[in-house]
This record gives sequence, C-alpha cells and structure tokens, in this order.
Amino acid sequence: MKMSTKGRYGLRIMLELALNYGRKAVIADAIAQNQQISANYIHLLVKTLRDAGLITAARGPNGGYLLARPPAEINVLQIVDALEGKIRVVDCAAGGESCTRTFECVAREVWEKLNRAVEDTLKEITLDQLVSKHEQALQARHDYQI
Repeated sequence: MKMSTKGRYGLRIMLELALNYGRKAVIADAIAQNQQISANYIHLLVKTLRDAGLITAARGPNGGYLLARPPAEINVLQIVDALEGKIRVVDCAAGGESCTRTFECVAREVWEKLNRAVEDTLKEITLDQLVSKHEQALQARHDYQI
C-alpha cells in the first residue's frame, strides 16, 4: 500500500486551510507557495475535497478555500478516503467475492487486521492535532540556538 500524491498533497492542502481556520479564505496560489504544490494540481484536488464536503469555496475579492468544519472535526481518514478511496492492502480485505478463497483463507485475517489498524490510526489524527504539531515544530526551529 502506497499513498499517492493525491492523498499526500491533499492532506497538506487541508493542513494549510486548518492553519488559517477562522481567519480568511486561502487562495490556491498561496497554498501552492506555502506547500510547494502546483496551483493547477491544487485546483484538481480541491474539487474532490469540496465534493466530499470537507472544504468550501468563497468567491469574490476575498475568495479562496475554507474548511467546511472546524479542524477538530476533520480527521485524516476522511481526507484520505475522499482523495484515495477506501484504503485496502489487498482487494480481498474489503470483503465480498474478490477471491475464490475468501472464506477459507486465514491470511485474509492478517490483511483485515492491517486495514483496521491503518484506518484506526488515520481516524484518530485530526487536523487540529496536526496544526498543534506544526506550531510546535516551528517553535522548536526558532528556539534552536548554538
């Protein structure tokens, strides 16, 4: 299982919006500059994030993108699911009839357990936690002295 740029960059976009939550809408060019992501790619990803109800778009001179909910109410799993779809290590772990051995394969239990662990980990991390970690990292960088 490997996260694509959609999931990785989408999380960075959401973090940028969370860093500005309650202040102002953020334009794609500012996100591109701060997160070092192509503005064209940002426009593609924000459409998916908007369709998933995670962000909203504001028009006009003060327009840009905003989180649709407070950062504490958005977890990483919601973002990844919106951009990547359901994470599955192997197809059979999703259940159903993807394999003729589905009901007799004990290895499937391993893949299901791994999927649950990944989902649980992503679900427990919220954007507000990432904002706090980001601020701590900035503070630590500024506190560093020789």
